[in-house]
Amino acid sequence: MPNYTVYQQRRRRLLQKMQHGIAVVPTAPEVVRNGDAHYPYRFNSHFHYLTGFAEPEAVLVLVAGQDNNQPQSILFCREKNMEREIWDGFRYGPEAARDTFGFDVAYPIAQFDEKLVELMGNQPTLFYPLGADIAWDERFVQLRGRVQEKIRSGIAAPNEIADVRALLDEMRLIKDKHELATMRRAADISVAAQVRAMRTTRPGMMEYEIEAELLYEFRRQGAQAPAYTPIVAGGANACVLHYIDNNTALNDGDLLLIDAACEVDGYAADITRTFPVNGKFSPAQKDVYEMVLAAQAAAIAAARPGNHWNAPHDAALRVIAQGLIDLGLCTGSIDSVLENESYKRYYMHRTGHWLGMDVHDVGAYKIKDQWRDLLPGMALTVEPGCYIRAADDVPRELWNIGIRIEDDVAITAQGCEVLTEAVPKTVAAIEELMRP
Repeated sequence: MPNYTVYQQRRRRLLQKMQHGIAVVPTAPEVVRNGDAHYPYRFNSHFHYLTGFAEPEAVLVLVAGQDNNQPQSILFCREKNMEREIWDGFRYGPEAARDTFGFDVAYPIAQFDEKLVELMGNQPTLFYPLGADIAWDERFVQLRGRVQEKIRSGIAAPNEIADVRALLDEMRLIKDKHELATMRRAADISVAAQVRAMRTTRPGMMEYEIEAELLYEFRRQGAQAPAYTPIVAGGANACVLHYIDNNTALNDGDLLLIDAACEVDGYAADITRTFPVNGKFSPAQKDVYEMVLAAQAAAIAAARPGNHWNAPHDAALRVIAQGLIDLGLCTGSIDSVLENESYKRYYMHRTGHWLGMDVHDVGAYKIKDQWRDLLPGMALTVEPGCYIRAADDVPRELWNIGIRIEDDVAITAQGCEVLTEAVPKTVAAIEELMRP
């Protein structure tokens, strides 16, 4: 049984940050795929971060204490319905949800509009994810109007609307021990899937066959879903950053780039490895690969407290700039290549992003136009790359080499913990693993 006191503590922290007013955080709606079939349901991350409640048709309301009243944590959710449970599965219902998840009060979702009009009365501020869902925005405008109609009775509507995500994003940016434990589990399963893919890959297989191996390992070990659509890109496909067709044959002599990881209990991993389809790097492939690997090592070394967010990217860029010069793909000094950005022809993305409940997780990268400092509990990816398309001014042996190496990193008091380190990434380790 999960420890739901963690969610209670998060709700209390948010209430303290609010100081006054009322917060409303809906979960995600169910989405129809086609006909009467739905996509697999996935809750809203902010909602789940505060509740641990995974059912659809639910809303969290937090009321900050004022006038000697205690703060309240209120859940609106579906009622028990045995007939629907026969078709769709178990649902808690308000009473069981209240007791299980530690809410002060729980009501049927059908009472939401009526109750919220009462709860918003004389609250100075409504904290709400404005703009996240147009239908909800319109609904809140109407509900606020209903409160405003009571003005002659001495009841006023909130005169300020604040984006609750500004508070939640900062809370979610620093992971607690429970979150990090879940992220390690997601990382471990994703590591096993990546290793399985390396061991399985052989010339003549299809990209989707390798994708199937990844998905099998995710589910076999209990992950609920992929954290994102897997990228399984052989040869020239690896030079397409968001390639997801995964329908091409894997050719002898090509590289295979796999960007794939799973989600466990709402938390994502994110891993990329690149390796030769036939298990042996060519000299040119090895040169480019070891350049990217060195860039990643420099970036990981810079991922530590006291450095700012952009320090890993800056470290990786200098290695890649020198490497591109050595390969004859860029000319001039490292500083000139960085200044004129000629490297962007071959490395056009940044070196990482926040990681957590969302693959590209929440949290500002800059504070008042300054890169924010890295702090213990932050989690990020480190993923330099190099993508060399076929062109007349590129040596033929470098054509269609696409390489990215990505690991998940948690900042610690001493430096960082690489959560996904167990996937082989040196040339020697990869070739050894893939040896027939």
